[in-house]
Amino acid sequence: MSSTARTPASNTLPLHTVESASRATAMARKRSLRRTTVFVTLLSLAAFGAFVPAFAPLPSLSSPRSSLPRTSNGQKFEITSDKFWKDGNPFQIIGGDVHYFRVVPEYWEDRLLRAKALGLNTIQTYVPWNLHEPKPGEAVFEGIADIISFLNLCKKLDLLVMLRVGPYICAEWDFGGFPYWLLAIEPALTLRSSDPAFVKLVERWWSILLPKVSSLLYANGGPIIMVQIENEYGSYGDDKTYLHHLAKLARGYLGDEVILYTTDGGSKEALQKGTVGDEDVFSAVDFETGAEPWPIFKLQKQFNAPGKSPPLVAEFYTGWLTHWGENIAQTDAEFTAAALEKILSRNGSAVLYMAHGGTNFGFYNGANTGGSESEYKPDLTSYDYDAPIKESGDVENPKYKAIRKIVKQYSTVPLPSVPYNNAKTGYGRIQLQRTSFLFDLLNVLGPHDVVESENPLSMELVGQMFGFLLYASEFAAMDDGSMLTIPKVHDRGQVFVSCTSLEDRPLYAGAIERWSNKPLRLPVTKCASRITLYVLVENMGRVNYGSYMFDMKGILTSVYLNGRVLLGWKMFSIPLHNLNEATKLNPIVQVGHSGVTKVLSNKSINRSDGATREPAFYAGSFRVNKVAQIKDTFVSFRGWGKGVAYVNDFNIGRFWPSFGPQCNLYVPAPVLRVGVNSLVVLELESPKPDLVLHSVDEPDFSCGKSKSSVHQL
Repeated sequence: MSSTARTPASNTLPLHTVESASRATAMARKRSLRRTTVFVTLLSLAAFGAFVPAFAPLPSLSSPRSSLPRTSNGQKFEITSDKFWKDGNPFQIIGGDVHYFRVVPEYWEDRLLRAKALGLNTIQTYVPWNLHEPKPGEAVFEGIADIISFLNLCKKLDLLVMLRVGPYICAEWDFGGFPYWLLAIEPALTLRSSDPAFVKLVERWWSILLPKVSSLLYANGGPIIMVQIENEYGSYGDDKTYLHHLAKLARGYLGDEVILYTTDGGSKEALQKGTVGDEDVFSAVDFETGAEPWPIFKLQKQFNAPGKSPPLVAEFYTGWLTHWGENIAQTDAEFTAAALEKILSRNGSAVLYMAHGGTNFGFYNGANTGGSESEYKPDLTSYDYDAPIKESGDVENPKYKAIRKIVKQYSTVPLPSVPYNNAKTGYGRIQLQRTSFLFDLLNVLGPHDVVESENPLSMELVGQMFGFLLYASEFAAMDDGSMLTIPKVHDRGQVFVSCTSLEDRPLYAGAIERWSNKPLRLPVTKCASRITLYVLVENMGRVNYGSYMFDMKGILTSVYLNGRVLLGWKMFSIPLHNLNEATKLNPIVQVGHSGVTKVLSNKSINRSDGATREPAFYAGSFRVNKVAQIKDTFVSFRGWGKGVAYVNDFNIGRFWPSFGPQCNLYVPAPVLRVGVNSLVVLELESPKPDLVLHSVDEPDFSCGKSKSSVHQL
């Protein structure tokens, strides 16, 4: 997020309280600090521009906020007689999920107005812990993480809020919203349980979050009518001690006026496991559009106190998620609207999941698994979800119209007029040039920039949240080649070899992938001395749901060469966070500046040597001449391989058109500026031969060879 978004708060979790984190983890984090800044600096320089924040800076945590006073003003939202009541009048929740962390802040109001015009009276949103505490003790509540401003916008627009504070959220978000550093604590935590070590960290997190939102409860004049604890816990475990503790903890911060709720699938088993059982914690359900709602609502009543069970589907699926390699998910507009009417026509309440999906900017996408952890399925950068409000905010589509037509019949107030779609444009052809090979960056690193270990360490144990980890080791050359085996790689390792004593480019040997892991025969290399083995491992998103959520990244086992363990490893951290974090690290960046400049100015790295499978950085630019010409756009990656892209130092996400289905990455207008706009690409495989990208005016989900059918609910 923005470089101003990382302001320590006095009540945050200090590093020394994570007592069980290993000494190796702490040391690795220190070692990785300088090399992180080098890579961030390189990409900033490659963008040929000075640092310009993607978003305007917002007040620091220490600044007083203009939040509403925590005093009752007579407002009341309650449950009685199996109905919701707002200020003494029966109330039907017609809501939808809009996630502030999937929309740039400049567009929050735009998306909320579109939701209001759809007829929604309530907005539901998760709170991802990993966004707000990316490192222990580092509180982030600004920029795209400024949840207080988002909630105040809801209040301004007369939209109520159902707040889903976790600590687990799922949401197709990296690690289900948990911060990565939970995985580095030893002994290992038991997530989503009454494990004292885990609960202590949840308590610390909620001691930061809940006081911030308490003044925005409905009884205190704010928009928040309900607060969800955990999420779909019945699909994961049955630790009632854990759930009761969360409910008690939330009550301690939020008081007795707010409705606490749980959400679980509409089956008896899920509700038995996932409900708290206390009279003052309401049990909601979720289900697909194809389900018959009223038998599920009847079941729901069994898990609520008498008179305390208004029918509510807290996730009513308007669409579905899509993984890389699948066809884009679609659900029929009229079918979805008709299913919604079955609920609203009998005074049931519903929350659309999603009303507006948005985008998994950066590296925040999650992933799912099948029957084993090797059946790994990462989510797209786009979180369009086939929602009525599209990823770019478009509402001129059949699903928006069909749902609005139904909601209008049951709304107690006139619906606002529907806004026009935001203007979009294509800025045309963007010529890129290669600025450096990824491996050339190693030339600017000294011995203190490297983590060394006999066996490979995970990304988490070297203190890294996202991005890439480069592993390097050496072995003796053999005349008949060598067979490489890595039993466990999370998630995708590109393998290269080179002669240790020569300056030849590393030779690509192949990829070892989590979902199709096989031994890899290394090419025969005529080296006078030893051979250097490189394995570049990409973290493609931590699993966010199911029994394989304890999803560490990197090489997680020993590495075998011809059946023997290969020892002696060096690990280079390449996190590639959003580049607008660079200014905070400027004092350290200056140390490596001359070395980075030397790499960038080396003409040999810009030579044209035909197609290459070596990861490299490419940079280009396009101009916007007037403010009036700044509009939403999409960057088309057709013909490119796989990688990550940045516009004006903002990470617009991953591309993988060869696998599909997403061809284009969405670029919101607020990321752009008048004058030169930079585009930096890390291409991991093979770039398009002409090194050209195109800025176009529409999304495209027709790339790749899809492996599964369209999802129809």
